[in-house]
Amino acid sequence: MHDPVSLAGDLIRCPSVTPVEGGALDLLRAVLSDMGFTCHRLVFSQAGTPDVDNLYARLGDSGPNFCFAGHTDVVPTGPHEAWSVDPFAAELRDGVLYGRGATDMKSAIAAFIVAVQRFQKSGTPNGSISLLITGDEEGPSINGTKKVLQWMADNDETIDTCIVGEPTNPTRLGEMMKIGRRGSLNGWLTVAGEQGHTAYPHLADNAAHRMVTLLGAITAAALDRGSAHFQPSTLQISTIDIGNPTTNVIPGEAKATFNIRFNDLHTAKSLTEWLHETLDAAIGEGGRYDLEIVVSGESFLTPPGPLSDIVSDACEKVLGQRPELSTTGGTSDARFIKDCCPVVEFGLVGQTMHKADEQAAVQDIENLTDIYEAVLHGYFR
Repeated sequence: MHDPVSLAGDLIRCPSVTPVEGGALDLLRAVLSDMGFTCHRLVFSQAGTPDVDNLYARLGDSGPNFCFAGHTDVVPTGPHEAWSVDPFAAELRDGVLYGRGATDMKSAIAAFIVAVQRFQKSGTPNGSISLLITGDEEGPSINGTKKVLQWMADNDETIDTCIVGEPTNPTRLGEMMKIGRRGSLNGWLTVAGEQGHTAYPHLADNAAHRMVTLLGAITAAALDRGSAHFQPSTLQISTIDIGNPTTNVIPGEAKATFNIRFNDLHTAKSLTEWLHETLDAAIGEGGRYDLEIVVSGESFLTPPGPLSDIVSDACEKVLGQRPELSTTGGTSDARFIKDCCPVVEFGLVGQTMHKADEQAAVQDIENLTDIYEAVLHGYFR
């Protein structure tokens, strides 16, 4: 029987900075194989992106299949002098486990594995338990979960329910569960004009002026007021680039980037159509623009129901409170899994993720293990 804190420490000591596997999946495969899981190491590649190592492990061969999804890759540590500990030493200090990945999200993986071990003591589940672990969540998310799911479909491997172990709680364990996420659309806007002398504007076409007009048009009004389970959608400009080093030259080109976080009142297609309609109306006579759009994910919602009830019941049993059902925050690999089955996210407190001295309280790791075990009992009862 493993201890969740010790297993989390072993994983932290694997320097798996995305996309490097760092020994983390080797460790998990060994542990899960000893527990009776059938393990598949899946390496995917695509031109222009790094190869990524992934792991799919399954215990049992009948349905339903309850899946835990997570990632062993972590973000870079940043300057080591910003840390008070070695980022990959998994130091325990005053009831706190320190290290890169302690919160996001190696401790959650360890907690679920130990929860399965404890659950196994009560007998064989009426169905299967699986883990989908990627090494590409913190990277471009091209050769990770999305391709594992395609491999599963090609091999008649299905999952019926999924919990993702992302750190979902703002300040204390048990506060919040994610039952959906906003979509994310990125736009690269380029406006063409004609360069000229600032003293002779009639002989030029100021791309900066046109860009200001276009950005004003797409930020003039709120996209919506929110929906039943989502906060209002937002459009944020992230860069405006003219690249003009002088004061007496009218720029002939201007560029800007923006991001839209959108709720279930929109789709990437409907927002793309709205953007073009708005920009076409605002560009003015003779103006020209180019818009490139990349969608990181659509918005999705797992409506409150059996799965969120099981997780809420488990939290109440262990901690005496039921978590808020939320759709706030950024994107996660749940955006891919939602096409296969109902999915929610529940993990540790996220205050230190991606920061120096990333950490997780030992008591939280132990409580999360108890919660995951209660989830399994609730699902397979």
